[in-house]
Amino acid sequence: MLEGQKRVRFDPQLAGRKVEHGRLPGDTVVRIERTGAFRRRGQNVLIATDEAHDPRAGLDRVVTKVKRALIGAPVATHEAHHERLSKVKALAVLSSDALSSSAYATEQIVIVLVTAGALALSYTAPIAVAITALLLIVGVSYRQTIKAYPRGGGSYIVTKDNLGAFPALCAGAALMTDYVLTVAVSISAGVENFVSAVPAFDPFAIEIAVAVVALMTVVNLRGVRESGTIFAAPTYLFIGTAGLMILVGLWRIVAGEPPAHDVTGDPSAYPAEAPLTFFLVLQAFASGCAALTGVEAISDGVPAFKPPEWVNARVTLTWMVGILALLFTGISFLAIHYRVLPRPDETIISQLNRAVYGSDTPLYYLFQIAIMLILALAANTAFSDFPRLCFFLARDRFLPTQFSFQGDRLAFSTGIMVLGVLAGVLLVWFEARTEALIPLYAVGVFVSFTLSQASMVVRWWRRREPGWRTGMPINALGALTTGIVAVVIASTKFVHGAWIVIVLIPFIIANMWGINRHYRRVATQMELPTDAPPVVPLPDAPIIVPVPGLNRAVARTMSIVGGMSRNVVAVHVTDSRERAKEIRAQWEREVPGVALVTLESPYREIVDPLLAYLDAVQEQVGREVPIVVVLSEFVPRHLYEFPLHNQTALGLKARLFFRPNTIVMDVPYHLDK
Repeated sequence: MLEGQKRVRFDPQLAGRKVEHGRLPGDTVVRIERTGAFRRRGQNVLIATDEAHDPRAGLDRVVTKVKRALIGAPVATHEAHHERLSKVKALAVLSSDALSSSAYATEQIVIVLVTAGALALSYTAPIAVAITALLLIVGVSYRQTIKAYPRGGGSYIVTKDNLGAFPALCAGAALMTDYVLTVAVSISAGVENFVSAVPAFDPFAIEIAVAVVALMTVVNLRGVRESGTIFAAPTYLFIGTAGLMILVGLWRIVAGEPPAHDVTGDPSAYPAEAPLTFFLVLQAFASGCAALTGVEAISDGVPAFKPPEWVNARVTLTWMVGILALLFTGISFLAIHYRVLPRPDETIISQLNRAVYGSDTPLYYLFQIAIMLILALAANTAFSDFPRLCFFLARDRFLPTQFSFQGDRLAFSTGIMVLGVLAGVLLVWFEARTEALIPLYAVGVFVSFTLSQASMVVRWWRRREPGWRTGMPINALGALTTGIVAVVIASTKFVHGAWIVIVLIPFIIANMWGINRHYRRVATQMELPTDAPPVVPLPDAPIIVPVPGLNRAVARTMSIVGGMSRNVVAVHVTDSRERAKEIRAQWEREVPGVALVTLESPYREIVDPLLAYLDAVQEQVGREVPIVVVLSEFVPRHLYEFPLHNQTALGLKARLFFRPNTIVMDVPYHLDK
């Protein structure tokens, strides 16, 4: 029954020799042929072709077809340069978050001020001017960062380079929370503007928001280039329609024309519920600072640009800051002029849209569609930068290594999917309400702003590079202003929900530090010493082969392990003495060279007696000698047939996996019918 032993030869480079004889004697040609799954690049170097990646089983084919339909065909590593972004596409991919915030930042200022009565809205203008000035300071500061870090200057990298690991983890954790909230806030705001125009969909706001997150996740899994192409049109549609609305609104004001639709709120409907204090003004300023979220994205995404990367990134950053400043100030001015007040059933930007274009006009609906799209797609900034940040953290062993792997489409798939899941949970938890999410927003981004700019100050001071006398004051001003804003936001929004982020950031830092400690401990134990002796085979280790009896699968396993060691023992666990005697008689007749040990199990348990036997063997051979357990199992032809068989080997592998000094080998026997 046992298979005969024979010497097998093979070529590691998979080269086969094919001899062809001609008509004349000695007319012989020897052709070297290789399988189509690989092509040779050098000595012992093979490159896998597309054929090597073709699915083999029926289920694999189905999964592959679905995957290709959703995210497209795989992209080879050497094609990575084709995925770079031009300035036009980069503005759409990396600036949609910052630009879209102009649609709701003014509203967040008004919502806070109106609690002190309608007269408090007079502070909207100076707050908007202060936020615009802050935006310009941050923009100029990050231009310095991009030039100093042409390969990518996100807060984590800059802080780690200049202040060390712990401050860098603070920046990384703060940015991670901000990116998740960016997705949740942007999509919830987009859905709110959608239901403002089409109130019939208001009961389904949560479902729509979650569906948009799922769509964004799939689109980003398709890769950078395709996401840039898809998101370019909505971004530029929003810039164009928003700019047109502001220009038309200004023209109406200059021409002395009344609004196309009266949106002036009734001040008496907003009695003072809180005193107008400096703290309230600071709270309104903190809410409006949501306009600055996403400004760092370009600095973090420099490697995604086409060469010269840092030059194109600085130009794109300048475009973004200029456009955002114009949109934010223009919308704030119109809101002040038309005395727009917050309403529970309609956003302020929608009211301004009606005031300029009138209700139910094509331009009104076009702008509302643009707002909805840009707010929903603003999440793409986070989908671009969150996975990249996770890659840097995983590269430094502060996150699981899965975050450093690129998927079929050269996208960091793990980071994209994790971000989608977390954002979806937030949307469901907070019922896709922007006003509930805003208090958590902007805390993390201004913490990262401050650490990044402070790091640049340290860099200028230490290196004294050309231009440091100009660059250091710019970054110092950026660090000072963003630091003050971070304190203001944390203090004014603490009781409104910011405490969640403030508590969450240290928790994330502690986890990342623990992950790093684990990886360092593993590396220490796994590293091969430089003075280690050459690798030599171990002496004959005990090989234990659990067997249910004697069949073709077991026979194949015994023929394989028979030449591996002189210490091979088959072990049969049973609760029937009669059946054990029959198996022993057959074993001694068919496999005379290998001992069979029978373990009687009165409680019909298989795994525990076997583990106890392994423990006893370990005591005999010593703790330094490994025990090899070889499992023999047959594999049904169809997946649906697996439940028809006991998965004893699978359960045993799960138990043995955590047993120290144990090597587990599996010899599958595939059924053909």
